Amino acid sequence: EIFIKDLPVQNCPPGNVLIKNHCSLLSKGTEKMLLDFGQANILGKIKQQPDKVKQTLDKIKNDGLASTINSIKTKLQEPIELGYSAMGEIIYCGVDVKEFKVGERVISNGPHAEVISIPSNLCAHVPNEVSDEEATFTVISSIGLQSVRLSEPTLGETFLVIGLGLIGLITCQILKANGCKVIGIDIDPSKRKIAELIGIKFYNLNSEQVFINWCMNETSGYGVDGVIISASTKSSDPVQLAAKVSRKKGRIVLLGVTGLNLRRDLFYK
Repeated sequence: EIFIKDLPVQNCPPGNVLIKNHCSLLSKGTEKMLLDFGQANILGKIKQQPDKVKQTLDKIKNDGLASTINSIKTKLQEPIELGYSAMGEIIYCGVDVKEFKVGERVISNGPHAEVISIPSNLCAHVPNEVSDEEATFTVISSIGLQSVRLSEPTLGETFLVIGLGLIGLITCQILKANGCKVIGIDIDPSKRKIAELIGIKFYNLNSEQVFINWCMNETSGYGVDGVIISASTKSSDPVQLAAKVSRKKGRIVLLGVTGLNLRRDLFYK
């Protein structure tokens, strides 16, 4: 069940700040994943989180069946706040907060709510020239930035980004700002159109082999230097494709959520 709830303002313990939110960003992939999990029946939940089965069996051995069932019911009935990229104004600073003051504009990883209590180390100042709406992209952009840092791009390298959703497109722009040649791929024509508008080369994957040949032509036959996978799928195809188009000692970073059944022959080569 999805609902909006009127609740008291949270406490502000030491090290936290209270923020009155001006706006927040919807993260379609993450929030949809949480909603799908919440709406799934018990078998659906087990399929989505198979790792929890072993934990449950261990708990039954240690605490007994009745206690385990009660714990699971309590956990599954606990409401989850959605959202993790909110922009607002500090209205109160807890004890030990030195770097922020009341009235300052900040971005935080807080949820969609009017007033939130957030540890100060999970907040950052927003420059005056940055609008509230632009600032809400900060947290989601940092996820793309982390994938770029892990892939260690250097000037002039060619990168493939698989999946041109919100984070994928932001990642493309960060790579481009790093002086990389960026290729994007997505099955959604509307996302490919946005990629074109921001100067990203894109490809419509009709044939895998044709796409592999195209990547080789774009890189003088060597293969791309790095692949960042920002797609969301249960299939392992994106990881296999990344290995096929990557050069030797190329870097592959999984930013999204995909299957990870690796073909040893591809990665060995």
